[in-house]
Amino acid sequence: MVSIPFNRAALVGNEKPYMEAALLSGRIMGNGEYTRRCEILLSRLTRTKHALLTTSCTSALEMAALLLDLAPGDEVIVPSFAFVSTANAFVVHGATPVFADIRPDTLNLDEKGVEAHITKRTRAIVALHYGGVACEMGVLSEIAQRHGLLLIEDNAHGLSGAYHGHALGSFGHLAALSFHETKNYTCGEGGALLINEEAFRARAEILREKGTNRQAFFRGEVDKYSWVDLGSSYVVSDILAAMLLAQLECFEQIFQKRRCLWERYRTGLASWAEARGVQMPVVPAHCQQAYHLFYLLMPSEALRDRFIEYMRDHGIHVVFHYLPLHLSQMGRRFGGQGGDCPVTESACGRLVRLPLYYGLKEEEQQHILQTVADFTW
Repeated sequence: MVSIPFNRAALVGNEKPYMEAALLSGRIMGNGEYTRRCEILLSRLTRTKHALLTTSCTSALEMAALLLDLAPGDEVIVPSFAFVSTANAFVVHGATPVFADIRPDTLNLDEKGVEAHITKRTRAIVALHYGGVACEMGVLSEIAQRHGLLLIEDNAHGLSGAYHGHALGSFGHLAALSFHETKNYTCGEGGALLINEEAFRARAEILREKGTNRQAFFRGEVDKYSWVDLGSSYVVSDILAAMLLAQLECFEQIFQKRRCLWERYRTGLASWAEARGVQMPVVPAHCQQAYHLFYLLMPSEALRDRFIEYMRDHGIHVVFHYLPLHLSQMGRRFGGQGGDCPVTESACGRLVRLPLYYGLKEEEQQHILQTVADFTW
């Protein structure tokens, strides 16, 4: 039987020679040559002021939380349809998450409902670009500015995406990226904090270095480094940065391959989906998506579960995605209850993702398409 995984990481450029060179250099901790080269390239690709590599997107979001100087009772608005880190990174640093619903088309934070959640305790809005399709950043930026709030982009899915021609990650005061194995550009585990507000740069550097001014010491700005602030060990190894640099140098190549795969899904399943009331990804005309994932929204949860079992019986690994944060054990501790986010609750029970990765072969994708087309009910 054909066996097609949901995801498989691929080597696309100089990953092996770069990682070997990092090893042979004898300096494999963070903030080495490859870390610096990645940060320069990321700033250029995203048109942001500064980029700091981190151990994960979660770490980058935690750094954003630390930069907020949160106090008990402070609130951060987050979409309920998100990975746990989108909320947890702020909770562990003292914030109360306020769960907001999503749009039924893009599955992004519903910008029309955000203001209803703003109180005198609100400190920030977190916008997750689901699947690499932009939230309505124009509206969200205006809301944040009018209420004096920070806008943070959870751009784990969206590196190479854009909104009205401007790169995702360049709109918020801060933005977080992911280089997890499942992401378009990967080093297995890794992330980055993008900084668009100059006032955050110096402190972010300290937070990443366990609360020390170590980098200032290395630059010769102080004669010794010491503990000066909060922080943790958020610096990624230069070995992982070496792998990531090779991936980022193939930025357009990876983008175009994923675009081809995504478009083949869209074209091949359009008639099937329309005839059966299955929703495929919606991408507004003013958004350049990152081609991170391809999903189907089935008519019901029972049908979605049948589809997953059917595909796996045919050797194809398909998966659902986020569960509603407001209905989780932790979410309920913060007041979440059924009915709070009806679009999220509906979408989470019906969504299924198809395999989409750089090494997916055309004949494998054709097998997936034919198998989907043969699924009836």
